[in-house]
Amino acid sequence: MSTSIAILGAGNIGTAIATGLASSGKYEASSITLTRRRTHLLESYSKKGFNVTSSNQQAIETSDIVILAVEPSQIDALLRQIGPFLDADRHLLISVVSGVMISYMKTIIDEDISITRAMPNTAISIGESMTCICTDNGNEDILETTSAIFKTVGKTVTILEEQMTAATALCACGVAFFLRSIRAASQGGIEIGFHAHEALEMAAQTAKGAASLLADKDNHPEFEIDRVTTPRGCTISGLNEMEHSGFSSAMIKGILLSATKAESLHTGESES
Repeated sequence: MSTSIAILGAGNIGTAIATGLASSGKYEASSITLTRRRTHLLESYSKKGFNVTSSNQQAIETSDIVILAVEPSQIDALLRQIGPFLDADRHLLISVVSGVMISYMKTIIDEDISITRAMPNTAISIGESMTCICTDNGNEDILETTSAIFKTVGKTVTILEEQMTAATALCACGVAFFLRSIRAASQGGIEIGFHAHEALEMAAQTAKGAASLLADKDNHPEFEIDRVTTPRGCTISGLNEMEHSGFSSAMIKGILLSATKAESLHTGESES
């Protein structure tokens, strides 16, 4: 029997997950149900074969895996709404909501419900996500199930729950950080003589190649950097100029600030 999945809160990350799962070939679009209050915004997904509804209850009752993909400010109300319809013998709840602990969710729903957390990024839509997963009780079966889902759309790593906020900053927010660096490189390319579309294509492919060197060879970045730099060469001159301007420091500070911000995204209704 094939696994059926409900994605509650099919916004940007929810639809990216759905697209990635269906594109992987491991899940049929017809086995995935997307929910959103304004269902007309999901019309294009309905045409692709996904089930679309505004009823979270309906989505849960026809699914085995329930993925929570709402904003942190909406999680309390959602959990209270769906709690009565969750079956501890059937359902696995996977939360991709930033900053909401499993222990907190269990104060609202049945404590016997199996819950994992996953932090993918939007590259999931093309099967290139870095997804961090965790649970609160070390249950290997539900971790394996969660990992199997997200391995179809990229790489996964199991971490401690207290590291999930850091994972949000490094992996989820990190997509934007690396995209901004590619944009900056393309702007530099324009200034040295390339047309905008040429510069962007060259910068993007160069970034992809650099990442692949690390992923495929398992080398440290500095090892690959040393292979490019030569005494008094143009590469080391450019690198040093960037570092003098705070390139690495700015990236580190941005990640730290995003992590701090992620910690405060959800405070619980009783504290707001």
